[in-house]
Amino acid sequence: MTIARRMAQWASALRYQQLPVKTVHEVKRRVIDSIATTLGAYHSHPAKIVREKAMSVSDPKAKATVWGTSHRTLPELAAFANGAMVRYLDYNDTYLSLEPAHPSDNLSAAVAVTQQTGKTGRDLILATVIGYEIQCRLCDAASLRAGGWDHVTYGALSSATLAAKLWDLSEDQMEHALGLAGVCNITTRQTRTGQISDWKACAFSNAARNGVFAADLARRGLTGPNELFEGPKGLMKQLNILGVKNLILGRDGDFMIDKTYIKYWPAEYHSQSAIDACLQLRPKLAGKKIQSININSFEAAVSIIGSEPEKLRPTSRETADHSMFYCCAAALVDGDVTLATFDEHRLTDPKLLDLIDRTKIIEDPKLNEGYPEGIPNDIAISCADGTKLNKRVDFPRGHAKNPMTDEEVVAKFHRMAQGVVSDKSAATILDHSWNLDKLTDVTPLFTFDITEG
Repeated sequence: MTIARRMAQWASALRYQQLPVKTVHEVKRRVIDSIATTLGAYHSHPAKIVREKAMSVSDPKAKATVWGTSHRTLPELAAFANGAMVRYLDYNDTYLSLEPAHPSDNLSAAVAVTQQTGKTGRDLILATVIGYEIQCRLCDAASLRAGGWDHVTYGALSSATLAAKLWDLSEDQMEHALGLAGVCNITTRQTRTGQISDWKACAFSNAARNGVFAADLARRGLTGPNELFEGPKGLMKQLNILGVKNLILGRDGDFMIDKTYIKYWPAEYHSQSAIDACLQLRPKLAGKKIQSININSFEAAVSIIGSEPEKLRPTSRETADHSMFYCCAAALVDGDVTLATFDEHRLTDPKLLDLIDRTKIIEDPKLNEGYPEGIPNDIAISCADGTKLNKRVDFPRGHAKNPMTDEEVVAKFHRMAQGVVSDKSAATILDHSWNLDKLTDVTPLFTFDITEG
């Protein structure tokens, strides 16, 4: 039995009734969080472009909508546009393992095919759990980053699987869908290297677009390459991800969505504990001049957000929210990290640049031992008057071991919704989300009135 066949068998057999109450509730929280990040990004330049692209296509048979509109388009284009909006702010949820990921990137594909198939809220919940499960378990099995490949390579497989489930594909068809999605959607990490572009928001949504497209082709009878993983030219050999052969999928109520993290600050996840530590130290710095900041960190954080020269002088929002230098400086200067932290005029703020120039980030082998169970960042600040301050944080607010409450998730939603939708629309979105398991039609949840931006 191929690995793709094992994945197909698992997804085909899973039923909504097997999901624990806590898992269903977690899906509802992720829907709220994903709509929140969409609203926060709605008037951004990339969001306008991807909506324009999706809305340039109309089909009388299409039922998937561009979120915030009533425009119906092909499900793969809806998955692309909506997924890019969810992702743009780098504020959607995260999972860290051998490979890091943002598993709520799967949601746009799940919503699009739920709409296209006329399925219910419960079907959307089940498909979302499947998407999280496939992606996160693959991240547990093998690192892509180690070879220079990007985590969205796994996303094409997770989105194809959930789409195949919603289209009621047979195990044979689902295996073909995985072959079609996986053989041609292998992506490099250049997306997240150096000065980072608008494409960062689109990388996974493009994988989701292709995953939905692959499942639709399999539904229509197209076959895909066999032995996607273990073949002589398959993913395991070509990407050096041999650990995938030991892939284990959820059972007995053990689902990966319950182990993922909602972001408390709109910045790359490895910086969350550093931001947390800086905010805890800030009250003790009143009236003092910072002489130096030393951040002891772990390999993934240093490699991704703490070593490249571009991170010392970010020239784009995307680079700034992937710079631990910048995020820590902003936390110390402003007392918070918000969407406004990454406004263009802040990127050249002399106060921030001065602190960046006083900051060193060093990989600490001892902290590597704490990752990925936690994200240990140890901040040491020396002041001109001789004061020395130190704070280490392993589990920042929002981490699975320090989770946000429902009230905090809703508060985040309201911050992102303010000025983008009316209070009435915001209340309706929350009501539909908390009652997702009762919805016979999910489209009203994603059709909301947007204010002019």
